[in-house]
Amino acid sequence: MATKSLSIRIDETMLDKLHVIADYEGRSANSQILILIRDCIEKYEDRHGEITVGKRDKKDS
Repeated sequence: MATKSLSIRIDETMLDKLHVIADYEGRSANSQILILIRDCIEKYEDRHGEITVGKRDKKDS
């Protein structure tokens, strides 16, 4: 699976707090975000079933 890059806009205070949590957990901010995303997907799939992925529409890219 290829690794993709995603750019986000985030409030400075929220980013500072993310860094505190990531440091506490011994992770980088990037790794912490990936864990949060993974947990969100797992929670969604527990409620709604597995998400199937395939080719996205060009408009979604």
